[in-house]
Amino acid sequence: MNAHAQALAAYGTPNIAQKPPRAVEYDALAQVTARLRAAIAGGPTAFPALADALDANRRLWTEFTFDLASDENLLPTALRAQLLGLAKFIMSHSDAVLNGRDHAEVLVDLNVAIMRGLNGESGLT
Repeated sequence: MNAHAQALAAYGTPNIAQKPPRAVEYDALAQVTARLRAAIAGGPTAFPALADALDANRRLWTEFTFDLASDENLLPTALRAQLLGLAKFIMSHSDAVLNGRDHAEVLVDLNVAIMRGLNGESGLT
């Protein structure tokens, strides 16, 4: 099962079958990013929510990793390699956040940057 299908299974919404894969990926990222933001806003007392949000984010990025590594993935090889590197960083940084060595805001920033790319925004001004 590719990342699109797994994101659909995990984060599906009504009428999702009508959405293109990029929209499904965008929606899944938006959901986990909203959870991360809410947990960050909750401060230190919201650590359980942060741990859950980090887990959801890592699970989503794991699915992206499987899709990126698939022979069926049509993205250019260089882009796939960059995204796989980003996924590796996200996993490592999530561990650092859970262990109190870093902050989760960068994960939100990265998800938002990917969402912009999925939405066709270059981020260049």
